[in-house]
Amino acid sequence: MNATVFAAINEQINSEFKASYTYLAMAAYCESQKFLGAANWLRMQSEEERLHGLKLFDFVLARDGVVALKTIEQPKANFDSLAAVFEQALEHEQKVTVEINALYELCFKEKAFAEMTELQWFLTEQVEEEKTAREIVAKFRFVKNDPAAMLDMDRELGSRSAATAGKGRG
Repeated sequence: MNATVFAAINEQINSEFKASYTYLAMAAYCESQKFLGAANWLRMQSEEERLHGLKLFDFVLARDGVVALKTIEQPKANFDSLAAVFEQALEHEQKVTVEINALYELCFKEKAFAEMTELQWFLTEQVEEEKTAREIVAKFRFVKNDPAAMLDMDRELGSRSAATAGKGRG
C-alpha cells in the first residue's frame, strides 16, 4: 500500500473512532434527560462506529501497515432537544459519506485496488447509515414536541438490539 493511501486510511480510522466517541456523548446526554431508548440506540451506534474503525485498523495491519492513532477531541455534550441529537447524527453520517467517497476516489487514483475492495463495504454501509438517520430525523420533525409521540419515539429507538444493529457486518 502506498504512503498516501496508508495516511488517508489512518485518517478514516481516527474519524471512525471519533464518531464512536461522539455517539457515546450523545448517549450520555439522552440518558441524562431520561430518554433511555435513545441512549440505548446511540450506545449501539457508538459500538458500531468503533467496529468500523477496527475493520480499517485490522485491514491496515493485514497489509503490513502502521496504524497511527490520534487524540480524540472532546465531543459536544449538550443539545437543545432530543431531535437536535439526531439532526447532528444525520449531519455526521453525511460528513462520513463524503470522507469515504473521497477515500475511495483516492484509492482509485492511486490504483490501490485491494483498498477499493475493502472500502466497497463502507460505501454500502454509509447508504444504510444515512437512510436510518434521515428516517429518524423525519419522524422527529413530524412529531415535533408532542410528549406522547416523543415517548413513543424513545420506546421505538430503545427497541434496537444487537440483532437489528450492524446488519451485514463483516
